[in-house]
Amino acid sequence: MIKSLVAAILILGLIYTIHNTLSSNKETLDKENDENYSVYDFSLQDLDGNEISLSDFKGRSVVLNFWATYCPPCEKEMPYLNNIYEEYKKKGIEVLAVNAKEPRIIVSPFVKEKNLKFPVLLDRTGTTVDQYKVLNLPVTLFIDENGTIIERFSGELTEKKIRNSVEQIVP
Repeated sequence: MIKSLVAAILILGLIYTIHNTLSSNKETLDKENDENYSVYDFSLQDLDGNEISLSDFKGRSVVLNFWATYCPPCEKEMPYLNNIYEEYKKKGIEVLAVNAKEPRIIVSPFVKEKNLKFPVLLDRTGTTVDQYKVLNLPVTLFIDENGTIIERFSGELTEKKIRNSVEQIVP
Protein backbone atom coordinates (compact mmCIF):
# COMPACT_ATOMS: atom_id res chain seq x y z
CA MET A 1 0.00 0.00 0.00
CA ILE A 2 2.80 2.44 0.86
CA LYS A 3 4.56 1.63 -2.42
CA SER A 4 1.36 2.41 -4.33
CA LEU A 5 0.92 5.70 -2.48
CA VAL A 6 4.53 6.75 -3.17
CA ALA A 7 4.17 5.77 -6.84
CA ALA A 8 0.92 7.76 -7.12
CA ILE A 9 2.55 10.85 -5.56
CA LEU A 10 5.51 10.59 -7.92
CA ILE A 11 3.23 10.21 -10.94
CA LEU A 12 1.13 13.20 -9.88
CA GLY A 13 4.30 15.26 -9.37
CA LEU A 14 5.54 14.29 -12.82
CA ILE A 15 2.19 15.16 -14.44
CA TYR A 16 2.16 18.52 -12.62
CA THR A 17 5.70 19.33 -13.78
CA ILE A 18 4.99 18.38 -17.39
CA HIS A 19 1.76 20.38 -17.40
CA ASN A 20 3.47 23.52 -16.06
CA THR A 21 6.32 23.20 -18.52
CA LEU A 22 4.09 22.75 -21.55
CA SER A 23 1.26 25.10 -20.63
CA SER A 24 3.16 28.38 -20.56
CA ASN A 25 6.59 29.86 -20.79
CA LYS A 26 5.30 33.28 -19.75
CA GLU A 27 7.28 34.76 -16.90
CA THR A 28 5.19 36.31 -14.14
CA LEU A 29 5.84 40.01 -13.69
CA ASP A 30 5.20 41.65 -10.32
CA LYS A 31 4.41 45.22 -11.35
CA GLU A 32 5.17 46.59 -7.89
CA ASN A 33 8.42 44.84 -7.02
CA ASP A 34 9.90 43.16 -10.08
CA GLU A 35 12.69 45.02 -11.84
CA ASN A 36 12.01 42.83 -14.90
CA TYR A 37 8.88 44.94 -15.31
CA SER A 38 11.00 48.02 -16.02
CA VAL A 39 12.34 48.94 -19.43
CA TYR A 40 16.03 49.78 -19.60
CA ASP A 41 17.18 52.07 -22.37
CA PHE A 42 20.09 50.87 -24.46
CA SER A 43 21.98 51.90 -27.58
CA LEU A 44 23.27 49.27 -30.00
CA GLN A 45 24.45 49.24 -33.59
CA ASP A 46 22.29 47.84 -36.35
CA LEU A 47 23.80 45.83 -39.21
CA ASP A 48 24.64 49.05 -41.10
CA GLY A 49 26.56 50.49 -38.15
CA ASN A 50 23.83 52.97 -37.14
CA GLU A 51 23.35 53.56 -33.44
CA ILE A 52 19.78 52.74 -32.37
CA SER A 53 18.35 53.26 -28.90
CA LEU A 54 15.22 51.82 -27.40
CA SER A 55 14.25 55.40 -26.51
CA ASP A 56 14.14 56.17 -30.26
CA PHE A 57 10.81 54.34 -30.24
CA LYS A 58 9.22 56.35 -27.43
CA GLY A 59 5.45 56.46 -27.90
CA ARG A 60 5.47 53.27 -29.97
CA SER A 61 4.86 49.74 -28.72
CA VAL A 62 7.83 47.41 -29.11
CA VAL A 63 8.31 43.68 -29.47
CA LEU A 64 11.84 43.20 -28.14
CA ASN A 65 13.34 39.83 -29.04
CA PHE A 66 16.68 38.48 -27.81
CA TRP A 67 18.10 35.79 -30.10
CA ALA A 68 21.13 34.18 -31.79
CA THR A 69 21.74 32.48 -35.13
CA TYR A 70 22.77 29.20 -33.45
CA CYS A 71 19.41 28.96 -31.64
CA PRO A 72 16.87 26.78 -33.55
CA PRO A 73 13.81 28.17 -31.67
CA CYS A 74 15.06 31.70 -32.44
CA GLU A 75 15.36 30.84 -36.12
CA LYS A 76 11.86 29.39 -36.12
CA GLU A 77 10.41 32.61 -34.63
CA MET A 78 12.02 34.96 -37.16
CA PRO A 79 9.42 34.56 -39.94
CA TYR A 80 6.64 35.09 -37.36
CA LEU A 81 8.28 38.29 -36.13
CA ASN A 82 8.75 39.42 -39.72
CA ASN A 83 5.05 38.84 -40.47
CA ILE A 84 4.02 40.73 -37.33
CA TYR A 85 6.35 43.61 -38.21
CA GLU A 86 4.97 43.92 -41.73
CA GLU A 87 1.37 43.74 -40.53
CA TYR A 88 1.55 46.00 -37.46
CA LYS A 89 4.22 48.63 -38.19
CA LYS A 90 1.60 51.09 -39.44
CA LYS A 91 -0.38 50.50 -36.24
CA GLY A 92 2.48 51.73 -34.03
CA ILE A 93 4.25 48.44 -33.35
CA GLU A 94 8.01 48.12 -33.75
CA VAL A 95 9.96 44.87 -33.72
CA LEU A 96 13.56 44.99 -32.50
CA ALA A 97 15.73 41.88 -32.52
CA VAL A 98 18.79 42.03 -30.27
CA ASN A 99 21.40 39.49 -31.28
CA ALA A 100 23.27 38.04 -28.31
CA LYS A 101 27.04 38.35 -28.67
CA GLU A 102 27.56 37.34 -32.29
CA PRO A 103 29.65 39.25 -34.84
CA ARG A 104 28.12 41.12 -37.77
CA ILE A 105 29.83 38.71 -40.19
CA ILE A 106 27.63 35.87 -38.88
CA VAL A 107 24.41 37.82 -38.26
CA SER A 108 24.26 39.73 -41.55
CA PRO A 109 24.07 36.69 -43.90
CA PHE A 110 21.43 35.12 -41.63
CA VAL A 111 19.26 38.26 -41.80
CA LYS A 112 19.62 38.45 -45.59
CA GLU A 113 18.81 34.76 -46.03
CA LYS A 114 15.66 35.10 -43.90
CA ASN A 115 14.76 38.40 -45.63
CA LEU A 116 14.11 40.09 -42.28
CA LYS A 117 12.70 43.61 -42.54
CA PHE A 118 12.78 44.71 -38.90
CA PRO A 119 15.84 46.25 -37.20
CA VAL A 120 18.43 43.76 -36.00
CA LEU A 121 20.77 45.11 -33.33
CA LEU A 122 24.12 43.70 -32.25
CA ASP A 123 24.85 43.27 -28.54
CA ARG A 124 28.47 42.26 -29.01
CA THR A 125 29.43 42.59 -25.34
CA GLY A 126 26.24 41.12 -23.89
CA THR A 127 25.56 44.24 -21.80
CA THR A 128 21.92 44.56 -22.90
CA VAL A 129 21.38 40.80 -22.60
CA ASP A 130 22.66 41.01 -19.02
CA GLN A 131 20.65 44.17 -18.28
CA TYR A 132 17.44 42.35 -19.23
CA LYS A 133 18.52 39.20 -17.36
CA VAL A 134 18.32 36.98 -20.44
CA LEU A 135 19.57 33.55 -19.43
CA ASN A 136 18.22 31.40 -22.28
CA LEU A 137 17.30 32.26 -25.83
CA PRO A 138 14.95 33.33 -27.20
CA VAL A 139 13.39 35.86 -24.83
CA THR A 140 10.64 38.16 -26.08
CA LEU A 141 9.24 41.22 -24.32
CA PHE A 142 6.05 43.02 -25.28
CA ILE A 143 6.36 46.70 -24.32
CA ASP A 144 3.46 49.13 -24.58
CA GLU A 145 3.66 52.72 -25.87
CA ASN A 146 4.28 53.98 -22.31
CA GLY A 147 7.45 51.89 -22.04
CA THR A 148 5.92 49.29 -19.72
CA ILE A 149 6.70 45.61 -20.18
CA ILE A 150 3.30 43.95 -20.48
CA GLU A 151 4.57 40.39 -21.04
CA ARG A 152 7.89 38.58 -21.04
CA PHE A 153 8.33 35.11 -22.52
CA SER A 154 11.33 32.82 -22.33
CA GLY A 155 11.47 30.19 -25.05
CA GLU A 156 9.98 29.68 -28.47
CA LEU A 157 6.69 31.38 -29.31
CA THR A 158 4.19 30.45 -31.97
CA GLU A 159 2.91 33.07 -34.38
CA LYS A 160 -0.45 32.90 -32.62
CA LYS A 161 1.11 33.65 -29.21
CA ILE A 162 3.08 36.54 -30.68
CA ARG A 163 -0.02 37.92 -32.39
CA ASN A 164 -2.13 37.63 -29.20
CA SER A 165 0.52 39.49 -27.20
CA VAL A 166 0.94 42.16 -29.88
CA GLU A 167 -2.81 42.78 -29.80
CA GLN A 168 -2.42 43.71 -26.12
CA ILE A 169 0.10 46.46 -26.90
CA VAL A 170 -1.38 48.05 -30.03
CA PRO A 171 -1.59 51.78 -29.18
